[in-house]
Amino acid sequence: MSREGVVAKRYAKALFELAQQNNAIADVEKQLKIVVEAFAGDADIRKFLGLPNVEVSKKIAIIKGALSDKVSVIVLNTLELLIIRGRQNSIGQVYEAYLKVAGDALGEAHATVYSAKSLSNEELSKVAAQFGTIVGKRIIATQVVEPALLGGVQVRIGDRLFDGSLSGKLARLEQSLKTQVL
Repeated sequence: MSREGVVAKRYAKALFELAQQNNAIADVEKQLKIVVEAFAGDADIRKFLGLPNVEVSKKIAIIKGALSDKVSVIVLNTLELLIIRGRQNSIGQVYEAYLKVAGDALGEAHATVYSAKSLSNEELSKVAAQFGTIVGKRIIATQVVEPALLGGVQVRIGDRLFDGSLSGKLARLEQSLKTQVL
């Protein structure tokens, strides 16, 4: 794990503990997602926060002014701490680490289900249930349509990828044939 990943995990654990004490685990997760999407979607925000000639107090004041009605004090204080320490670019990693820490504590895991066509809610729920039994956790699944898969699904849970796609099977068959021929 990279140094930034280790640091992000520490922030995420501390944030989770605060959220747990305030019975706001799910709320903090949603709020972090809002912040991450806002930062990722606006290059001007990232550029502004990275400017060395702007005082940290001004950066914090602007961020608090923009987000105070959208996120809790817990999330605002975490953002403030990240900005003070020059780690504002780590917010995405903190969010990912928070999802893992919260999921581990609650017996949940986030999964991304890639499929060639859009799955119905019922199909997505079935996939989540099947993989929940495999990993021993309740799966919270999101769907991504990836036509290049041709058929079947790929499921990413954390660092693990379960590939049941037709394109994946064809690639494995091709590799197998290449090793047999050579």
